[in-house]
Order: sequence, then structure tokens, then C-alpha cells
Amino acid sequence: MLTERAAALDAADPLAHVRSRFLLPEGVVYLDGNSLGALPAAVPAVVEDAVHRQWGTDLIRSWNANGWWEAPARTGDAVGRLIGAAPGQVVAGDSTSVQLFNTLLAAARLRPGRRLLLTDPDHFPTDQYIADSVGRLLGLDVRRVPAREAAAVLAAEGADVAVAAYAPVDYRTGELYDMAALTAAAHAAGALAHWDLCHAAGALPVELDAIGADFAVGCGYKYLSGGPGAPAFAYVAARHQDGFDQPLTGWHGHAAPFAMSGTYAPGPGVARARIGTPALLSLLALEAALTAFDGVDMAEVRRKSLSLTGFFQECADSLLDSLGFTPATPRDPARRGSQAALRHPEAYPLVAALTARGVIGDMRAPDLLRFGFNALYVTHADVLRAVEELRDIAVSGAHRAPEFRERPTVT
Repeated sequence: MLTERAAALDAADPLAHVRSRFLLPEGVVYLDGNSLGALPAAVPAVVEDAVHRQWGTDLIRSWNANGWWEAPARTGDAVGRLIGAAPGQVVAGDSTSVQLFNTLLAAARLRPGRRLLLTDPDHFPTDQYIADSVGRLLGLDVRRVPAREAAAVLAAEGADVAVAAYAPVDYRTGELYDMAALTAAAHAAGALAHWDLCHAAGALPVELDAIGADFAVGCGYKYLSGGPGAPAFAYVAARHQDGFDQPLTGWHGHAAPFAMSGTYAPGPGVARARIGTPALLSLLALEAALTAFDGVDMAEVRRKSLSLTGFFQECADSLLDSLGFTPATPRDPARRGSQAALRHPEAYPLVAALTARGVIGDMRAPDLLRFGFNALYVTHADVLRAVEELRDIAVSGAHRAPEFRERPTVT
């Protein structure tokens, strides 16, 4: 029954042809694209050209001849098309941590006199660390308020809140929050809304301009499949760009970078969000990776994503019953991102045993098995195989073998 269901769903998939835009290892089911996306087929040739011709032959001339200087804005606009941002509001470069720090501190500076910075206790650790750092630097109180409670706090104490910094998707469970509602609540209080899109960009429709978001950041290596350590991006809404006073005033954000002035003057528009010389090889790889989205409607991506995660839950209900697994991801599609998570006390060895069988997911402490579904290349047949293998491992106890108990540095 489940086999027939998977086949029928895959046969009707309007995005099935996009899978060929990725170089997927034979026999591997890859459900960890929420940590590192699969390799897009367009990337190797672009990187080879960047190394051998642009760097090797054209050398320093490539800043002009091959458009290296414009790459952060060009790639930023390509990301912008996927997150509902009009051109001229997104730049790509630097790491997610750097972009978080830059934009969060700049956002807080736009609301002087307000003493509170709200963030989520379930936020990714870096987001919390940087919120604390911004708080120390600006003398703000950082309060950790769950996303589902933030609107109430904004309504009660909004006059004291400078920035509400949240993510639309819980990185552990895949729970999806209402970006528009929380942004509106922040604005009603006179605060700014700052969003971390690492688990949303490329996975579901994000309409930053439409909801009136103020700032957003995200990484390039998850659903955007830009490669390990791919550059991050920063969104600065057009209405905030003239007042964008960032802490990291690097020369690429200067109004006249090649005048070599000893005094900083911010560049026009979102160009002032640039910092220093970007990692060009990685940036060009990300730009190439984004072509996998050419002609792809993000609404269609969302429909398939919900089909994949819903089918995963259906398979888990049928095949994993009474084996100690507990669903951690909401059943309601409106509250579900593009991943599904299960709780189990032996989460790590189960994931390790799955990986040994060519089904790659990951785990998050203490007990979450996490599976990411990139609708551009994951199939319903992949989903069924993953759950069938997980069932066989749990029933047979294969995960209790010693080799699956020892944890490497990265889990």
C-alpha cells in the first residue's frame, strides 16, 4: 500500500525533473539537506572555471572582467527572488554568525532608548550567543521568550522592546511559526522584526517585503545547496538602508572603496551592508547552485515539501508503531516546515546505523532524529525507504552494535 502510494505521488510530482539538477550518490537517500544541501550539477564546472580561468589566467583582472566585484549583490538578488525581496535589499557574503551580529546590532541601534531584545530560548545556539553579545555591547536586557509567546510580551511590554529576533522554523523539530503575525506584533509595539531564515530560505515561500520584515539573515549551504561553508546573506529592508549603521565597517561597504580614505563613509543602499573581501570561490559556487531554482515556483516547492513530510509521518505511523518513537513535528501542515523529527532515547545510534545503510539524516541532542526534505531532489520513494530501514534497524537491534555507539566530533 505504501509502495503504491509513494509511486503515485512521485509520478504526479511536477518537480520530478528538477532532481536531475543535482549530483546525488547512487543508492543514497539524502535527508540531511537541512544541514548541508546536495551538490547541484551546475557547481563543479563553475568552480573549475573560477579556479583555472578566472583565477589562474585572468588573475586580478577578474574583479572587473569576470564580475567578481558585483558578485555579492548579484547573488544577493538571486537569493532575494526566493525570499520575497525586491532587488537591492540582499547581499551575500561572510558567515551567518557575522551577518547575525551585523544586522542584529544595527537593528537595535535603530531603536535607541529601548532596553529589551527578545529572542527564542529554542533558537539555534549561535543566535542566542550573538543576542547576548549585542545585549552586552549596547546595554540591553536579552529576554528569551518562546516564539508562540512573543506576541503577548510585545503587546504588554512593547514600548521597551527594540528588536524581536526569531526564526520561522524550529531547527530541531521543524515547527513553523507565523512570520507575518509576529512581524505585525513587533511593529504594533514600535519594535523591529529580525528573522533567521537558515531553515526556511529555499524550503518554503518567504515573503519578506510583503510582511514588512525589517532584517533577515540566512546561510547558503542548507536548502540553497551552496556547499559547505557557503556564504550567508543579509536582508536590509529598503526603508532602513539609509539608517543602517553596522558595527563592522569594512572597506567593501564604503561609498568609494578605491579612494582608500581613512574615514568610513557608508555606501549607497544595501551596498553598505557589505563588509570585506568575500570568499569568491564559495560565492561563485553559491551563485551557480541557485540556478537549480530556475523556473521553480516556491509555492510548488511548498506543496511538495508538505507532501513529503506528511508522507513521512504516515509511514512512521504505520511502520514504527510501538518501537519507542514519538513524533516531534506538528501534524498540522500550517505549522510544519520542511523537516520531520522523531524522538527516541537511542537517537544517535539509530541515525548512525541508518547512515551505514545509505540513508542519511542527523540527530540533535538529546533524543531527536531529524530528517530534512529538499523538495528539489527528495522523492516519496526515498521517504518510504528511510522509514523501512529505520524500522528494520529498530526491530533487529542493529543500532546496538559497538560501531554505532561511539560518537565522532560532528553529529
